[in-house]
Amino acid sequence: MRRASVERVTKETQIRGSLRIEGRGKYDVSTGIRFLDHMLELFAKHGGFDLVLHAQGDLDVDQHHTVEDAGIVLGQLFSRALGDKRGINRAGYFVMPMDETLAVVAVDLSGRPTLAYRDLVRVRKVGDLQVELIEDFFGGFVNQAGANLHAKVLYGRSSHHKIEAVFKCFARAMRVACAKDRRLRDQLPSTKGLL
Repeated sequence: MRRASVERVTKETQIRGSLRIEGRGKYDVSTGIRFLDHMLELFAKHGGFDLVLHAQGDLDVDQHHTVEDAGIVLGQLFSRALGDKRGINRAGYFVMPMDETLAVVAVDLSGRPTLAYRDLVRVRKVGDLQVELIEDFFGGFVNQAGANLHAKVLYGRSSHHKIEAVFKCFARAMRVACAKDRRLRDQLPSTKGLL
């Protein structure tokens, strides 16, 4: 079983997390930002990952530190759980309809962090989450996971649906990227021999 635990403590946030890649979609998430909790819960469910993530942050200042650091911890969890990445698919993508919305996410666990993000959301908040911080969440994730992540909403009306479609796509793309290919179990998924 590929699993990891992380504790990240700064002057701004205290976050404790654990991940099991071969999970059953179980989650225990508490960040103090309910909409972010909802997105992380559905990420675990749709990815088939078992995820615990408890964060206490300086929400009296702003949501930024909590949201970005949650992404950092999630990236660290995947990086540690995947280890040397031998035998994994490495890349995955998914296209997700969420009622009137359509989103696509592609991920490559290449070791090179890059983020291209476009959600088409034009409101300041969805639920209690400052929408502009979602890009910071994914930025924290890619930098720690060593991932290329491209996320794009193609069209839609509901801001809630746009963000939810992105997180569901993210979950499904990561599920494929992390999956093991038995034929390649002893090999790194790179002609370089290094990720």
